[in-house]
Amino acid sequence: MILEQHYLACLSHASYLIGDERTRTAVVVDPQRDIERYLESARKHGLTIRHVYLTHFHADFMSGQLELRERTGAEIHLGARGAAEYPFTPARDGDELDIGDVRLRVLETPGHTPESISIVVFDRAQSGGEPRAVLTGDALFIGDVGRPDLLVSIGMTAQQLASMLYDSLRDKLLPLPDATVVYPAHGAGSACGKNISKDAHSTLGVQKRTNWALQPQTREQFVATLCGDQPSAPAYFAFDARANREQHATLDTSLALALKPLALSEVLRLKNTGAVVLDVRDPSDYAREHLAGSTNIGLNGRYAAWAGELLRPDQTLVLVADIGKEREAATRLGRIGFDRVVGFLEGGASAFAGRAELTRGHPRIQPADLQRLLADMTPPLVVDVRAASEWTTGHIDGSRNEPLPDLRALAAKLPRDRELVVQCLGGYRSSIACSLLEQLGFDKLRDLEGGWNAWTAARSTRVS
Repeated sequence: MILEQHYLACLSHASYLIGDERTRTAVVVDPQRDIERYLESARKHGLTIRHVYLTHFHADFMSGQLELRERTGAEIHLGARGAAEYPFTPARDGDELDIGDVRLRVLETPGHTPESISIVVFDRAQSGGEPRAVLTGDALFIGDVGRPDLLVSIGMTAQQLASMLYDSLRDKLLPLPDATVVYPAHGAGSACGKNISKDAHSTLGVQKRTNWALQPQTREQFVATLCGDQPSAPAYFAFDARANREQHATLDTSLALALKPLALSEVLRLKNTGAVVLDVRDPSDYAREHLAGSTNIGLNGRYAAWAGELLRPDQTLVLVADIGKEREAATRLGRIGFDRVVGFLEGGASAFAGRAELTRGHPRIQPADLQRLLADMTPPLVVDVRAASEWTTGHIDGSRNEPLPDLRALAAKLPRDRELVVQCLGGYRSSIACSLLEQLGFDKLRDLEGGWNAWTAARSTRVS
């Protein structure tokens, strides 16, 4: 048996390729939308991809089942409680798929969503009747379980779904042998769970000892803990959950439209008619000079997740990227279904270099300089755009916490006659925030380079 985990760090997403060496047959589970990694792995191992499973309709990314079907003819399998516009084979509890010495057995594990399934993997050439692994989707993470409140199913409450998950864990997953390796669909950083471990996999025995959700507790205790203190779901989750049920254009089709070079005059025309100019360069380059009114979400961070949070999937997008980075920028947007990219600025930032009438910029400030400014008679206001939970663990004295997802609404209460120093953890989100505040008419902006990390490091150096 071949079992590969393919991890996409920018979305904290794990997908899987399972192959049988004897029959040269492969199955892909929970694929990302750009499927080249699975095709290349199959070529390397001499496999043919014949099946693709979704453990559920994912809310945090667009899955690649349609892309795999188009490129390989693979049969799509979905949980039997699901409904989709495209043809699929319903996967019911106890259903098995033999691809040679490898056998897959479906467990219906509703709770994160009603149609959620887990897939038990047997390697009969090595382990006989004992399972080698279980692919749990979002039913069971390492250290946590999937949240039940993403509103991906109409007519069910979070409490009802949480109660279903309580049964799924105890009736379907806990009875598996302790040596069974648990492979989830997400890792640390995903908004699909509250406290997911950084570990990519674990054994069920370890999870029985360490995962809070598998400890002895009543249904009521489990439901209350799981439903309590869930952060707000990112704005694009509902869109992706719907889109993963729908027949839609493949990523290749979308990229053919997105990778069109546009002259500066055309970019400006599109901007004037409502298109979003999305500048994906590094924050330091954006701060130095950028097209006025553009939005900075850098490729060097959780780019797609923040684009999904702050932009809308129905908006027309034009990219400004470093030369050679245009495909990456469009592909990563495509991973969350943001397909309305109509092109990129030909020549990148060189197209507007020195055009003062078209551009803006803002200074990036070092911690030592900020410290001196805060000691002045008229200090700037530090606007901390981290999450409230980050701010409560430590913040700059006198700062105001205005979390980035809510900044557009919160900005109405910010002073316009006072200099603002925008700050986050490392300088990525603060650059995004500066671009949003500029669009709202704020013109006295600075960006704390290195954010809270640099501020605390500088203070430690001064103390030592």
